[in-house]
Amino acid sequence: MTSYSCCLILLLFTWSTAAYGPNQRAQKKGDIILGGLFPIHFGVAAKDQDLKSRPESVECIRYNFRGFRWLQAMIFAIEEINSSPTLLPNMTLGYRIFDTCNTVSKALEATLSFVAQNKIDSLNLDEFCNCSEHIPSTIAVVGATGSGISTAVANLLGLFYIPQVSYASSSRLLSNKNQFKSFLRTIPNDEHQATAMADIIEYFRWNWVGTIAADDDYGRPGIEKFREEAEERDICIDFSELISQYSDEEEIQQVVEVIQNSTARVIVVFSSGPDLEPLIKEIVRRNITGKIWLASEAWASSSLIAMPEFFRVIGSTIGFALKAGQIPGFREFLQKVHPKKSTNNGFAKEFWEETFNCYLPDGSKSSPASASFHKGHEEGLGAGNGTSAFRPPCTGDENITSVETPYMDYTHLRISYNVYLAVYSIAHALQDIYTCTPGKGLFTNGSCADIKKVEAWQVLKHLRHLNFTNNMGEQVDFDEFGDLVGNYSIINWHLSPEDGSVVFEEVGHYNVYAKKGERLFINENKILWGGFSKEVPFSNCSRDCLPGTRKGIIEGEPTCCFECVDCPDGEYSDETDASACDKCPEDYWSNENHTSCIPKQIEFLAWTEPFGIALTLFAVLGIFLTSFVLGVFTKFRNTPIVKATNRELSYLLLFSLLCCFSSSLFFIGEPQNWTCRLRQPAFGISFVLCISCILVKTNRVLLVFEAKIPTSLHRKWWGLNLQFLLVFLCTFVQIVICVIWLYTAPPSSYRNHELEDEIIFITCHEGSLMALGFLIGYTCLLAAICFFFAFKSRKLPENFNEAKFITFSMLIFFIVWISFIPAYASTYGKFVSAVEVIAILAASFGLLACIFFNKVYIILFKPSRNTIEEVRCSTAAHAFKVAARATLRRSNVSRKRSNSLGGSTGSTPSSSISSKSNHEDPFPLPACAERQRQQQRGCKQKVSFGSGTVTLSLSFEEPQKNAMANRNAKRRNSLEAQNSDDSLMRHRALLPLQ
Repeated sequence: MTSYSCCLILLLFTWSTAAYGPNQRAQKKGDIILGGLFPIHFGVAAKDQDLKSRPESVECIRYNFRGFRWLQAMIFAIEEINSSPTLLPNMTLGYRIFDTCNTVSKALEATLSFVAQNKIDSLNLDEFCNCSEHIPSTIAVVGATGSGISTAVANLLGLFYIPQVSYASSSRLLSNKNQFKSFLRTIPNDEHQATAMADIIEYFRWNWVGTIAADDDYGRPGIEKFREEAEERDICIDFSELISQYSDEEEIQQVVEVIQNSTARVIVVFSSGPDLEPLIKEIVRRNITGKIWLASEAWASSSLIAMPEFFRVIGSTIGFALKAGQIPGFREFLQKVHPKKSTNNGFAKEFWEETFNCYLPDGSKSSPASASFHKGHEEGLGAGNGTSAFRPPCTGDENITSVETPYMDYTHLRISYNVYLAVYSIAHALQDIYTCTPGKGLFTNGSCADIKKVEAWQVLKHLRHLNFTNNMGEQVDFDEFGDLVGNYSIINWHLSPEDGSVVFEEVGHYNVYAKKGERLFINENKILWGGFSKEVPFSNCSRDCLPGTRKGIIEGEPTCCFECVDCPDGEYSDETDASACDKCPEDYWSNENHTSCIPKQIEFLAWTEPFGIALTLFAVLGIFLTSFVLGVFTKFRNTPIVKATNRELSYLLLFSLLCCFSSSLFFIGEPQNWTCRLRQPAFGISFVLCISCILVKTNRVLLVFEAKIPTSLHRKWWGLNLQFLLVFLCTFVQIVICVIWLYTAPPSSYRNHELEDEIIFITCHEGSLMALGFLIGYTCLLAAICFFFAFKSRKLPENFNEAKFITFSMLIFFIVWISFIPAYASTYGKFVSAVEVIAILAASFGLLACIFFNKVYIILFKPSRNTIEEVRCSTAAHAFKVAARATLRRSNVSRKRSNSLGGSTGSTPSSSISSKSNHEDPFPLPACAERQRQQQRGCKQKVSFGSGTVTLSLSFEEPQKNAMANRNAKRRNSLEAQNSDDSLMRHRALLPLQ
């Protein structure tokens, strides 16, 4: 069985060696062998394997100058380490480097070579195989380039725990240590690059992009991570396509159609140069311009794409590049390459032929090819297109510095430096093994590995715990995922004005160590869009929504496609592309454009507005007129008119009217808490005081005239003290209502935002509408009682007929306050106060005019009627009317009795009351000018009733002359005119009041 295994492994190794002949590898013996995998070619020739004969190895095509430089970086690092007196002294590193041709199959062929040799060594088959030339095991592999290739290689190497240190594979899938146990890399994880791409798109405020990814383990995970980041930033993806360098023409055409028809101008591409090249060529053929290309580091500086003839299509490229490093002496080493001198490098011969477009005569395996040379100032991918054209022979004296190729572009060493760093990482791991002290090692019981018999898994262990300082003074250590965290440079493609080549201008950087939001820096002044423009292109599904509008969702469209909707009233947006409008604060309202909030208009019944001025003038006029009336009454306080109206109550009534007019002023001006709590009680108490005075005054006169015989008891109850007591009691009830109101639910100032959106109405919140209803209801109740007594007193003498005017004033009062209720309920804002002010003023003016204006007129303009005689005559006339009415009733009753008994005759009194059954008009009363003379000899008047006329005669002769006559007259009148005497007694009772 062991012999069979030996033969099988030898067979595999022999097949691998046959596939990679002397001219297809770079190999050097050493104590420790490092493997290398580099893309010396971009691909393999398509060949139909019909299996009619033994399958042959596929041919690699399209020479990659850049890949050869990476290979040279590995050889340079190994030779530098071998010549170092401090790093691995007395140890020599060898190498075995193979071409992957940028394909998985070729990479696996090379990897199988590494694994086969290691397996032979592990089986210890020397005694069976009798191998004459022992080749040491490969303890570590540097490579590969593409993530897809590295994934396949890592799966194979991981089975044998052979450490693999990649210099260019950035797929985040390779960080999975459960699957890729032995994989490490000196390039940052793509996860940071995808995040950086999303940050750039967010920075330029783009939200409508397309994505293209290579259909491999590099493109798919990278673009997936970008989608996650884009979703977090509300970036929408219009299309997402997969490409490959092996895609057929139809697939390429389909992708180009999608790009051409898309409205997205920004295209994010996670791909390598070879995979993207067929697509770019078709886009150039169709001349699809105006697109912005966001490039991943795998093609951002690729010479396959960064060609002058492609620039009009992809001139707006912004890409990521790895941080450049410095390799001292590397430039000179690159210039020393020569087929005859580089005996250990089997790729030098083909490099020379491709560089100088010639062939070496002794290179039988080198097929003629023509080369296309591509110039760049950064590392780029160069391609040589194999043709059957004849090449002249090489002389061997060609000067490598005379030809410009990507191989000699060492100005910004990025991938080359990663290769250099990978070799040094392995060397430092070996150095740790070499210098390990027993008891302090990483293995069981602190043991150390034997540097002379070191195995791959031991090197892997030390690589995981590696920590050293590189030649640039930076600390190098792999994290738990085998990654090195690094930063990115951001480059923009420019067209060189000197030779028309594509140059890569650094316009910013991305620092993965910085805080979120501070990682990206871009110098926009250095960016040229399309090679000449400074204006940032637009790549949004919808135009930006201006301030004052918000984004509205369009049904069936992505969230990035929206319509701009004006902010509603009361809301605003002060930024572009607002997702929602913000509500204005409570005391603010949006301006006309809805871009900001302005203070709401404040409205109340102000002193300065015309309406407020008019109401104030009317209130002041009422105060002035009331004061004037009070002044007139004070000046003429001893005149009969003033006395007859009960001047003390009149003074109190005028004072209450002053309070009524003044209380209306509390409703004007900005409502404050104290004015709100004062105005309604002031209005209610003032009106109750006013109506109480009128009520007591009217009721007293009515009681006097209706009482049959005024007695001392009547005079006591009609006294002034009792009148004020009644006024106080009526007013006290209103005061109690107001105190309860202010204690339980006091009114307060209130800013009402609900009536109108743009206006704040400052009003008084009454606290309790029920309390306000009680206040007004009690006032109206007193007014109704007053109206009743005033109506009943409407036929009193002329000097006492103010009850008639009180009746009118109460009617006005009721009309005003009945109209007030619906007006108060239907108005709002400042007009509520205005309605109440109008009601107060109208009621107050009605009371003042009806009760006092007639008396003031008589006092000022008719002084002849303001005499005691006028008052007595008027009172006597009222008494005679009452007596005559009573006599006439009695006479009619007697007549009816006489007719029923056959007739009877009564004596005629000396007062000569005669009745006439006719319906003549009554005699007018004598003029006041003649009443003094008539009072000397008597007064005779006619009183008219509905059924006839009664003539009354009353003598006012001096007592000493007519004492006997008066006694006789009284006896005669005692039988027929007893009712008349009652009326005269009322007259006598009223005389002191006059």
